[in-house]
Amino acid sequence: MSDAQPRSLPLEGVRVLDLGQVYQVPYATFLMAQAGAEVIKVEPLEGEPVRRRFNVSRGAGIPLALLNSGKKAITLNLKSDKGKQMLLDLVKHVDVVVENFRPGVMDRLGLGVDVLRAQNPRVIVGSASGYGQTGPDRDQPAMDITIQAASGLMSATGFPDGPPVKAGPAVADFLSGTHLFGAVTTALYRRERTGEGATIDIAMLETAIPALASNLGAYFGPNPPAVDRTGNHHGGYAVAPYNVYALKDGYLAIICINDGHWQRLCAAMGKPELADDPDYRDMATRAKNMARTDGVVEAWTNALTRDEALALGQEFGFPCSPVKTIGEMLQDPHLWERGMFHKQDHPDIGDITVLASPLRFDGEKGKDPGFFPGLGEHNDEVFGEWLNLSKDEIKALRDDGVI
Repeated sequence: MSDAQPRSLPLEGVRVLDLGQVYQVPYATFLMAQAGAEVIKVEPLEGEPVRRRFNVSRGAGIPLALLNSGKKAITLNLKSDKGKQMLLDLVKHVDVVVENFRPGVMDRLGLGVDVLRAQNPRVIVGSASGYGQTGPDRDQPAMDITIQAASGLMSATGFPDGPPVKAGPAVADFLSGTHLFGAVTTALYRRERTGEGATIDIAMLETAIPALASNLGAYFGPNPPAVDRTGNHHGGYAVAPYNVYALKDGYLAIICINDGHWQRLCAAMGKPELADDPDYRDMATRAKNMARTDGVVEAWTNALTRDEALALGQEFGFPCSPVKTIGEMLQDPHLWERGMFHKQDHPDIGDITVLASPLRFDGEKGKDPGFFPGLGEHNDEVFGEWLNLSKDEIKALRDDGVI
């Protein structure tokens, strides 16, 4: 970067009311906050579910810090008439309201889309749920693992001779959170041109399905597989080599997405002649001879350490990576240099590592998102400044169990 003043972040000036819980909506609003938006996290008086995990252990509550740093936090009892009215008063001051309650909950609270839009016609209301706001399954309760099951993700994960397995991370939650972020920013762009607010409906189920692109390719091929699970092979059995191969001290993931990659891998293996061998020279042939192709590659990796294999991959230019543990990933100097991780000494929970947004603007590194807020930490600020309530009025709200 030059010495010139940094450009403003894309969402500076945008205000967001975040009624989200756990991972899905909080991640979408974390991205908004890191892109410059002022995000107000609205929680029930006892705190959202992940905050309450601190009662289990420090580690169990860490996701709250990872997904809510840089936000402001208020509490509101939305089951009280006063709490509902205060939320509606806040809606007049914001650009975006997002929530991930089950469909119908906001309506039953008297806070449905029409009510919110009546307060602020320009507001963008985003709802994220398991199955969407319409359709025969809309009222089904949903969590990440059940959406992995319903979407086919679980059926496609694991080895052909084993049972379906969920993906280790909460991929459905974060896929839907990312889609919600994209929908909100798209709606904000339209509002700049038309002045119109928007109503957004994000279904976790639908956001998971595009990740099955390779598997769907196999399903619609001339010979659909009897079992969806392909282990560490390509989901459509259409690319080889594409696998995880044993090393002396671990495992190496390799993919050759084109013939150039294969030629460079052959050179790295000291077998340049395989690049022109009729059994391996093009992708269709390698995929047809997948077991033999894997055998050639693994015979080579078996004799290497992780460091040796990675060095050869970098020297010859084919895609590969050692399989890293989470602990190793957290020490990755590349991620630290790009600013993805930041050390914090939090006053309540001590030393932690927090995440920056993966979105990078104007060549800048990921920035420290700041501390995550305490429960209701910004009640006085938000209710005092936005709603012009006095200290005595705010105290009365606390005494009455509204905040």
